[in-house]
Amino acid sequence: MAQASVQETPLNRETPYKSGVLARLRRDKWLYLLLAPGLLYFLVFKYAPMWGVLIAFQNYQPFLGFFHSEWVGFDNFVNFLQNPDFFRLLRNTLILAVYDLVFFFPAPILLALLLNELRLAFYKRLVQTMIYIPHFISMVIVVSITYMLLTTEGGVVNGMLQQYTGHKIDFLSSEAWFRPLIIIQVIWKECGWGTIIFLAALSGVQQELYEAARVDGAGRMRQLWHITLPAIRSTIIILLILRMGNFLDRGFEQIFLMSNALNRNVADVFDTYVYFVGITQGAFSYSTAIGLFKSLVGIVLIFTSNYLAKRAGHSGLF
Repeated sequence: MAQASVQETPLNRETPYKSGVLARLRRDKWLYLLLAPGLLYFLVFKYAPMWGVLIAFQNYQPFLGFFHSEWVGFDNFVNFLQNPDFFRLLRNTLILAVYDLVFFFPAPILLALLLNELRLAFYKRLVQTMIYIPHFISMVIVVSITYMLLTTEGGVVNGMLQQYTGHKIDFLSSEAWFRPLIIIQVIWKECGWGTIIFLAALSGVQQELYEAARVDGAGRMRQLWHITLPAIRSTIIILLILRMGNFLDRGFEQIFLMSNALNRNVADVFDTYVYFVGITQGAFSYSTAIGLFKSLVGIVLIFTSNYLAKRAGHSGLF
């Protein structure tokens, strides 16, 4: 009697997808092992703490703990939106965010385009090194330099103003000067570092395109407009979409160091408000609700900007 064939069932049949995944895992096991520390870092320090946002829906009491504190639903969010300080904080945060988008975001692009036009390799590397250095300087040092330059008591800038105009300007306590100083500090510190991605994108542009343009009589500006900018357009759009995710993040350290009693009306933003309310006053649930509100706004802005980019015919982030 012929041996009966074993009927193939879902239990003993291995799907192509499963076999393919296992084969890739066996083949690239050392690469996945190298990935493990970075993956573990994100799991422990990024994803696991996300459970903590649940205290935004609680009246969290440290002595009761995470599981025994009273659930209050959306009360913390309602209280935040009804707070008289909400619109002042929103206005200050949005103004700084718009300043950042208008003045800082294009700065690395313009600087990268200027560096790309340099033909002397030694000079180009020297300039790149010099403009990268401020990125590694602490914001505390940046603010200290600002104070040394602009203080009315022996500051270099005010000393020159006193000599040539006969009067001084109190930059550090002026509400009108607070936002420009914040943006100038950010541009000086991060503009050079931000050129790295754009210079990498520019390095992939084929030189034959420039040669053909020069043969056709195109000057530097036409080459820039019709070859260089289109080559990095997708990079600009992707970075702009990512920037929208941090639209309301103004950074705590810089704002906190630059603010004082005289300019606090324009200096208070969501980040500093979270510190004063959450840390100094112990309102953990309320401050967590503010942070979650910022995150939700960032998610909405990312999806919206990505949708608009794809509608305009560009390659979005996803």
